[in-house]
Amino acid sequence: MSRATLFFDLDGTLIDSAVGITRCIAHALTQLEHPVPSEEELRGWIGPSLRTSFMPLLGDPARVEVAVEHYLERFESHGWLEHQVYDGIGEAIEALHADGYRLAVVTAKNEPHARRILAHLPFGHRFEEIVGATVDGRLSHKADLIGEALRRLGASPDTCWMIGDRRMDIEGARHHGMRNVGVLWGFGGEQELRDAGADHLVMSPARLGQLFG
Repeated sequence: MSRATLFFDLDGTLIDSAVGITRCIAHALTQLEHPVPSEEELRGWIGPSLRTSFMPLLGDPARVEVAVEHYLERFESHGWLEHQVYDGIGEAIEALHADGYRLAVVTAKNEPHARRILAHLPFGHRFEEIVGATVDGRLSHKADLIGEALRRLGASPDTCWMIGDRRMDIEGARHHGMRNVGVLWGFGGEQELRDAGADHLVMSPARLGQLFG
């Protein structure tokens, strides 16, 4: 019997990317001469697509596109390296791979950046596929990204799990009838994940092996 396929979110699940993301948001808003929200508020931007977060603040689709351009400009030069790998996640990924699980990354980060980051991580080669947002924003919502991952891998939702730290990960999985896991070391928090209907919550990466094993 073949093992399940596990879809991992990136930001807040594999890496703590708060520094890079918040600095890039602040850079974009500064370039537009728009006030920069507090650090705590900016952390809430980690997970949704950039356009989803910029729109309520800027209110104008054209300004949103300019903000995204400024964000990506800084991310290309600095932001993609401004992260830390969560303690224990590398070991968890290696163990799951050794146990025969198919592994993929499904992230709202744009796909070229996601691929660059994963290529830089010591366990990045363990992922069979990396699915991220299109640069133009056409593909950016988690449910659509999960659908794209299922298509690329030729996988059925009932053989897959989504693992992530935000409500979008859980809601995206539920949209497809997939099982899911909320991780408590990221940016969403327990209440957000419970409210989204998470099937399971885990406190540490080591618990993933116990859950799927």
